[in-house]
Amino acid sequence: MLAPNNSASPPVTESVTEAVARAVQVADYCAAHASEIDHHGALPKREFEQLRQAGLLSAPLAAKWGGLGLGIDARCMYPLLQILKHIGRGNLAVGRIYEGHVNALQLIQTFGSAQQVAAYAQDVLERHKAFGVWNAEENDGVKLIPTESGYRITGSKTFCSGAELVERPFTSGALPDGRWQMCIVPMEQAVTRSQPDWWQPMGMKATASYKIDFTGVQLDASAMIGQPDDYHRQPWLSVGAIRFAAVQLGGAEALFDATRRYLQALNRTDDPYQAARLGQMAVAIESGNLWLQGAAERIARYAPEFGGAASQTADARTEQLVNYVNMARTAIEQICIDAIQLCQRSVGTRGLLPPHPMERILRDLSLYLRQPAFDAALAAPGRYALTQTAPAHALWQDE
Repeated sequence: MLAPNNSASPPVTESVTEAVARAVQVADYCAAHASEIDHHGALPKREFEQLRQAGLLSAPLAAKWGGLGLGIDARCMYPLLQILKHIGRGNLAVGRIYEGHVNALQLIQTFGSAQQVAAYAQDVLERHKAFGVWNAEENDGVKLIPTESGYRITGSKTFCSGAELVERPFTSGALPDGRWQMCIVPMEQAVTRSQPDWWQPMGMKATASYKIDFTGVQLDASAMIGQPDDYHRQPWLSVGAIRFAAVQLGGAEALFDATRRYLQALNRTDDPYQAARLGQMAVAIESGNLWLQGAAERIARYAPEFGGAASQTADARTEQLVNYVNMARTAIEQICIDAIQLCQRSVGTRGLLPPHPMERILRDLSLYLRQPAFDAALAAPGRYALTQTAPAHALWQDE
């Protein structure tokens, strides 16, 4: 089992800046090969090998566990969002699965014991395991039944992104008293029933977001992460939305670049209407980058670790942070919608036919934007503002 690395030796990559630069290279590789995995049953295995070689699978681990702290060290939040955005720019399906990997490692490091963090860090560093968070479910959702030796699982999860690629998914479920318990299933040791036919989407095909039945899987108590209902604690739950928003913004950037190249190839750069549309796209995307930066700065000011220590309780600053990220998430979704519409108007029907990459990016981004609880995320900042008396210029500032 790994011991904390307290030496001054450099972590997996030389620096956070180098990690961002390597993410650009991985994104370019993903973009070049995106069409090859744009079909049902495909998995981004080569892309995740690129992530591993770039040190990006282990980068979310804290420095003492051999990583760079991306996703757990609050000072590194903006570089993490840049990395997620780049991977999304390369391929939204890869970005979706990688964001789940980052999310899972953040949860483990926040709520897990030192022994659990050490064991799972070893899984990443030495065994190159991919992690994920599979929490969506239907009426036959996962339940955890206590046994003498641990827990027995019944039920299924839906939208299991990275099925057959992710080997350490959170498959949290309901305890007999109704509380929600986080747990991790070692997939190579479990017998599950995957339903690939359940996932027949118009886009994001390479995420392989199947329905998986975990009924009969046995888990040791050591597979339980944190205390019941820790997963729903704030600000971790809502503020984590900024990660998928960053991936989505990467998709908008990919559309912008593809639209521009298309118009340049047709020599339509002097058309004033096309210039106006590209100007709108440029303004929107830069606005999204500013939202990411604003969210990252507030997360860093909130606590040294993402969301604070597990023992930290919510306060007025927690509510403020959650609602700021709700605004950022909502704004970036609208930015992406605007980018989709402006792209379609700019390139017309011919530019939307395969094998042009715009057709795939449009499908992927349209599907990925459909994240849960959008209306709640939009209304919450309004309700928060109605309870405050500070003027607009100070509403989102720390005291």
